[in-house]
Amino acid sequence: MGHLFGTDGVRGRAGSYPLDAPTIRRLGAALARALSHGDQNVRFLAGRDTRESGSWIERELAFGIASQQGVLTSAGVIPTPAVAYLTPRMGYTAGVVISASHNPFEDNGIKVFSGAGEKFTEALERHVESIMADSSWDVPGPAAAGAGADPGRPVEHIDYRTEYISHLSRILPPDTHKTGMRVAIDCANGATTTIAPRLFQELGFEARCIGCEPDGRNINLGVGSTAPELLARTVVDGGYRLGIAYDGDGDRAIFVDASGSIVDGDAVMLMCAKQMKAEARLKGGAVVATVMSNIGLEIALRASGIDLVRCAVGDKYVMEEMIRRGLALGGEQSGHVIFSEYLFTGDGLATSLNVLRTMAVTGRELCDLAAQLTTYPQVLLNQRVERKVDLGTIPEVAEVIASVESRLAGTGRLLVRYSGTEPLLRVMLEGQNEDDIRRWGREIIDAVKKHVKSQNLNPNSQAPDFESRNPNPQSRRNE
Repeated sequence: MGHLFGTDGVRGRAGSYPLDAPTIRRLGAALARALSHGDQNVRFLAGRDTRESGSWIERELAFGIASQQGVLTSAGVIPTPAVAYLTPRMGYTAGVVISASHNPFEDNGIKVFSGAGEKFTEALERHVESIMADSSWDVPGPAAAGAGADPGRPVEHIDYRTEYISHLSRILPPDTHKTGMRVAIDCANGATTTIAPRLFQELGFEARCIGCEPDGRNINLGVGSTAPELLARTVVDGGYRLGIAYDGDGDRAIFVDASGSIVDGDAVMLMCAKQMKAEARLKGGAVVATVMSNIGLEIALRASGIDLVRCAVGDKYVMEEMIRRGLALGGEQSGHVIFSEYLFTGDGLATSLNVLRTMAVTGRELCDLAAQLTTYPQVLLNQRVERKVDLGTIPEVAEVIASVESRLAGTGRLLVRYSGTEPLLRVMLEGQNEDDIRRWGREIIDAVKKHVKSQNLNPNSQAPDFESRNPNPQSRRNE
């Protein structure tokens, strides 16, 4: 068996491998085995989004866990970060989330949180995979496992929504939200439908909800953070001060200002970082972002005396870097933002309240705060290659790359990398003038086309990424 876990848990088409019933049962049993440590009372907390496949996947997982004398308790339809928050506070061994985030309803997934509420490490994922691959044991059938493990029986359910809403409510300072502010929220017909309307109502907002009528098949369908156009029209037509769009499992948020303009994760990190620094809440004086965040974020943070640390794409890499450096804020352009003061995973609702807090404390509108970020032009060029060779060993190519880096001179960024899934070389440039950076990117592509084929290099050699983030290049990490 190859790797079961991908970059964000186990993903696939519901009903097909690896999300077929036998594999899900074996995964549940392997998780219980991996975490038991001789204790037969391992307890899992499960949450899911609104996909029609979520209930039966939850039952199959519960069956596998029960076959190893463990117990799975369901919190029902609830955002992913709620499971991360509740797992350690309610004394569970681990948390599992059944969701495929922004994917269509036919897909689903299983991701696991540790007892500390953090995403499973790759080492733990490999350990679970090794247990699953061990042919010396098997998951017993329903009769052998006992009636309590019958996959047809309902899973025990506990409603933890009040505890999670109470946790979120503490993010806003007293008396900053009792204004009846008019906001529009888009729940993507997903997991936030059970939390967001009630949260905003209890906090005193006048909230218009769209994407709040899940039917098991309409999650992310024309709504949510990946399709904010309906929200933008709703905000403008209804005269709302802002709009907030969540994804299917609620771990990210994208914003719309009063004019209907989209405000992404880069702008959110900048406005929140500056306010957190002003409140002495920005631990470490730095923010973690991925290699895909715009150079404009780096430049704007630098102007405010805040460092930017880059990492690979993926919120788990953001989390790991934040933990390693003891930082308070990190995230992705896509809207996954982590505030470690509250939780070490992305939380769209927590992000929303931090943006509203920043607006309240500063007295500024969202469009004004977002305007602090100047987004620099970005050019991405792809070149199909026969072999992924180390460009640093080809003097003619390395010289062109170095020349482009020098021309960016602290006001731009260059990333040259091979695709992990296709025979492509990707050249990404950011800078002040789109025509310039496009021309410089072509220079690199032309040098590769001219010189790489003539090189007698080992096609199996490792080919690293090349990245310039002048003036302070960070360590490189493959995506």
